[in-house]
Amino acid sequence: MSREQQSQWDFGGAPDTGRVRRVYGVTELNREVKGLLEKQLGTVWVVGQVTGLRKQASGHIYFSIKDEDGQLSCALFRGVDSEKHSLLEDGVQVVLQGKVTVFEPRGQYQLIVRKVELQGQGELQVKFEKLKHKLKAEGLFEPGRKRSLPDFPARLGLITSPTGAAIRDVLHVVQRRNPSLQIVLKPCRVQGESAAVEMARAIQQLNLWSTGQDEGEALDLILLTRGGGSLEDLWAFNEEVLARAVHQSELPVVSAVGHEIDFLITDFVGDVRASTPSVAAELITQDVFASRGFLVEASAQLNRLAKRRAGLIKSDLLALSHRLKQAHPRRALDDAYQRLDNQYDDLNRLTRQGVAIRRDSLRLARQRLVSLRPAALVARRREQLTWLGHRLGDVPRRKLGDHRARFGRALSRLELLSPKAVLARGYSITYDVKTGAVLRDAKNAKSGQVLRTQLHAGDVSSTVNASETSR
Repeated sequence: MSREQQSQWDFGGAPDTGRVRRVYGVTELNREVKGLLEKQLGTVWVVGQVTGLRKQASGHIYFSIKDEDGQLSCALFRGVDSEKHSLLEDGVQVVLQGKVTVFEPRGQYQLIVRKVELQGQGELQVKFEKLKHKLKAEGLFEPGRKRSLPDFPARLGLITSPTGAAIRDVLHVVQRRNPSLQIVLKPCRVQGESAAVEMARAIQQLNLWSTGQDEGEALDLILLTRGGGSLEDLWAFNEEVLARAVHQSELPVVSAVGHEIDFLITDFVGDVRASTPSVAAELITQDVFASRGFLVEASAQLNRLAKRRAGLIKSDLLALSHRLKQAHPRRALDDAYQRLDNQYDDLNRLTRQGVAIRRDSLRLARQRLVSLRPAALVARRREQLTWLGHRLGDVPRRKLGDHRARFGRALSRLELLSPKAVLARGYSITYDVKTGAVLRDAKNAKSGQVLRTQLHAGDVSSTVNASETSR
């Protein structure tokens, strides 16, 4: 019996002499199915929920996506759409673009992912999440760095469009609640390609302008605001350059962009987030507005207290007037004359006693002066002064010598520990030109990175090549 006939028997009984069956090996069949899938389906888009996510040390990611009735294995290799890798988590709903194929060693069909999108979110939302994660990791959102608003601000720096609805809302609220608040407007575009750079520059200019003012003329805070719109309209407030300008501002920054449901990067970085421009103006003026109500009530209370006090004083005045009428003025005048005569006599007596005491003291002092022989006492003091003068000259010279010796020893130890001494022995220090960070491991060098190597005499600049970083 031939091998083909034996195979026919093995796969279902007696051979059919009229028709020869083709029998595949496992690997051959997997390869055939793989070719059919790749040819018939090619690149597809698939939506599902991530499950069984596994991130390998190699940088490859393996996971499955599922819906209510099925599941599909997926592979996302290192370097493919790498900025989306951090967004993949179990339970996340994603839309994947990839190529359907078969993993031959297991006979398992799978999707080789080429592009990842979060379902219901476009590229802008993905960029938003990526920047949000980055800035949060750097600590720009930390509550501890946020500053509270001043209780009674006198001057407000306002950054917004001069023609938008936001500025009208802010001015209306300020005029109603705190008309004395001075507003320094820095008009900017709040939408478009260069709007973020323009607003970041406005924050820097307001800080610089405020620093140059007198103490009573400086700004107290900055309000960054605009009205509502789509994600594309508000995107300038999600740019990294504006977020870092808000973070670096010396003045507190209030971010009030869009509506209550809109959350933007500047809302997370700013010191205070307000849901709308009107709410921001109310927050800024809340203490002054509350104080106005207090002052109105205080004024009424002061009027009541003043009237009550005036009544009491009037009663006291009437009582004093009645007592004054009962007391004769001549009696008080006679008593005053008598007290004045007594004080005059006491003054004369005390003066005579004082003169007598001073005269006795002077006589005793003269007697002591004669007994002490001033000439001898002056001679002894002159000798002591001469001895002290010699000693005063010797001590500083000895101290100066000791300090010079200690300084010389310290200088020698300092020169031994100086980095220049290490550089003089042939060593060097390499650091990143932009960040100033010292490069300690060649693996940390990046292609295109500009480095500076400090030698004992001068330094050398260099740029890292791609071929060098791969070694």
